[in-house]
Amino acid sequence: MALPPPDPQFVLRGTSAAVHTLHFSCGGPEPDIPLLFSGSENGFIHVWNLKTHRVDTALDGHGRKSVYCVETMGGKDRLLSQGRDQRICLWDLAEGRTSVMDSVFMEHVGFCRCSLLKVAQGRWLMAMAARSLEEVQILELPSKTSVCTLKPEVGAKLGMPMCLKLWQLSCGSQPVLLAGYEDGSVVLWNVSTGKALSRLICHQEPVMSLDFDSEKAKGISGSSEKVLSIWSLNEQQNLQVYKTHELVNAGISDITIRPDKKILATAGWDHRIRIFGWKKLKPLAVLDYHTATVHCVSFSDHSNPRERLLAAGSKDQRISVWSIYAQT
Repeated sequence: MALPPPDPQFVLRGTSAAVHTLHFSCGGPEPDIPLLFSGSENGFIHVWNLKTHRVDTALDGHGRKSVYCVETMGGKDRLLSQGRDQRICLWDLAEGRTSVMDSVFMEHVGFCRCSLLKVAQGRWLMAMAARSLEEVQILELPSKTSVCTLKPEVGAKLGMPMCLKLWQLSCGSQPVLLAGYEDGSVVLWNVSTGKALSRLICHQEPVMSLDFDSEKAKGISGSSEKVLSIWSLNEQQNLQVYKTHELVNAGISDITIRPDKKILATAGWDHRIRIFGWKKLKPLAVLDYHTATVHCVSFSDHSNPRERLLAAGSKDQRISVWSIYAQT
């Protein structure tokens, strides 16, 4: 008989609003305090101390408009956040600072999270939805120089970009972007040429979230439907449907593959977090704790596998933190 799913290791309360995004910063050379960053509907970013389970710092830079993306840039002190105020903020948190150093104004009003890729020491690429509804803009940070704008072919009718994932096979190789669109398709873009390399219709509904494993050249996406779509990239850079997995309930807000590529987690509209084996998409666990839609899931980047955590943020204003399959 299968073991019953575990309870959360602990629960973080105190955001006073729905939680839309989570990001861990636990690895790194200095074994200091592991942190979890959360972005809420009330515009606050909370920096959680995972030893005390309390908020170390609350950052307010988005005019009380919902924050739906937070990511660190090469360490705990440099943070990027994106909010419904149409701003992407760059923060310097060193020495207890809580100030926005710089910001980028987005002319797009959707919910598409930006995507970051480190391309050299201190240099990043950022993909974000652009002013024109169907376009994606690539900027270099911290200079904010425009690299290119990715425009679908005339008549392609992809709709708005819904989710973005910048990646490269190895440091120094050409950066590539996977973008999920409103029409249910996933498009692979060459960032250097600004050309679409491949397009695949994965869903009947808008692609809500996707993640990609560059080592296996395999990705996964979810939508408002009851289907997870798994697709692969062949050597000719063509996307192909690899398999689909039928879900019990419809609606996926977020998908993330753990950094070791062993398991993945999905955030469900049905209030549940589902864990799958990444190799064969074998269902491993259903984590049932939240009382409303789960908006986001994030795995920790602990260097020791036994310390690895999974966090989930929900509309119920709570963040559940789990220790599961940490030994594999």
